[in-house]
Amino acid sequence: MANKQIFVNLPVKNLEKTKAFFAALGYTFNAQFTDANAACMVIEKDSIFAMLLVEDFFKTFTTKSITDTSTSTEVLVCLSCESRAEVDALVAKAVAAGGTTPREPQDYGFMYGHGFQDIDGHLWELMYMDPNAVVTHQNT
Repeated sequence: MANKQIFVNLPVKNLEKTKAFFAALGYTFNAQFTDANAACMVIEKDSIFAMLLVEDFFKTFTTKSITDTSTSTEVLVCLSCESRAEVDALVAKAVAAGGTTPREPQDYGFMYGHGFQDIDGHLWELMYMDPNAVVTHQNT
């Protein structure tokens, strides 16, 4: 049985600028599935991809309107990281490439997270979960 894959499809205003933004974060693109209308961004080799679709092309896949990311959030994409340092480094790269941080980092002891808003307004959460931390839940 083949491994499952996920393809997150996101509308973008300017494909070349969006590709440059994510390339600055260290992501690569699968040329086989990249053209003037779409770019296949490789998040995790062989398993996780973001299809960055020019808005007019994105509209061919849905009858619904595209969310205005300046006023609404349709999805939060959350990616795990291998360390707190990796979370902070990716956020710093995103900001340096033109992204913004919508909030301060969140530290829950066992989990650390931060995120960025890309140049198209999509929210990307980054989190690190400490495998050695003990999480206790209190029932009330």
